[in-house]
Amino acid sequence: MKILATLARGGLVAYTALFFAFIYIPLVLIAVYSFNANPINMMTWTGFTTEWYAQVLGFKTTISENALYLESTDQLVQAVWNSLTIATSTTAIATVLGTAMAIALYRFDFLGRRFYRVAMFMPMLMPDIVLGIALLIFFVNTGIDLGLKTIIIGQCTFLISYVFIVVSARLAGMDRTLEHASADLGANEWTTFRKVVFPQLLPGIVGGALLAFIISMDDLVITYFIAGVDVTTLPMFIFAMLRRGIKPEINAIAVMMLTFSFLVASLGLYLRSRQK
Repeated sequence: MKILATLARGGLVAYTALFFAFIYIPLVLIAVYSFNANPINMMTWTGFTTEWYAQVLGFKTTISENALYLESTDQLVQAVWNSLTIATSTTAIATVLGTAMAIALYRFDFLGRRFYRVAMFMPMLMPDIVLGIALLIFFVNTGIDLGLKTIIIGQCTFLISYVFIVVSARLAGMDRTLEHASADLGANEWTTFRKVVFPQLLPGIVGGALLAFIISMDDLVITYFIAGVDVTTLPMFIFAMLRRGIKPEINAIAVMMLTFSFLVASLGLYLRSRQK
């Protein structure tokens, strides 16, 4: 029995190590090769340099004089600004609507309640390319010009679902006896929501908002269909660079995006621990 327990423990440790290696080794390689000084073949290591990061940020470097792959830093900055604008707007809208929908379906029993709950899952289950084509057809037929406005509307159609699911999970674990106690003590519905319900919901709301923000920043397929010709987001900018080959600047941009995502996730965990 001890031998079997030891083998099972060893197998579990090996499986865990392989699982994390499968996930994180590609990310580590991206980070490592973002410092490769070879301007021609990214996979051939010729030395260490940080000039790719400097070039992405708009500084003149020795490498950029010999091989300039990043056509315009201004285009990159504009793409980042567009992505941040879209992500901030969609996160705010999706958080409010998704939270309101979760509370409504949790508190009230009405005709079609189950249908609405299932319908909230559909945008997540639907393939991105199908949703992107459907949104494109809708905007073209309704005469809405493609641009930032259509991207925000299009992303909200599926980001609301993510917020809804996270907040619904939080609602399912709430203790409703606190609300009854608040009502017994004379508090009205608004006071009970503000002082009892909302503090309990806040970790779920923050988690849903951060998830929506990261997904919005990372979305490519749906945004590609409904962006039009005048708006470029950061994923679209990187995709356009990939068409001409994997260049060192792409690795540098990818590492910067990973760092940003890590900071956002860390902020969410910090706020959640503070809330507890």
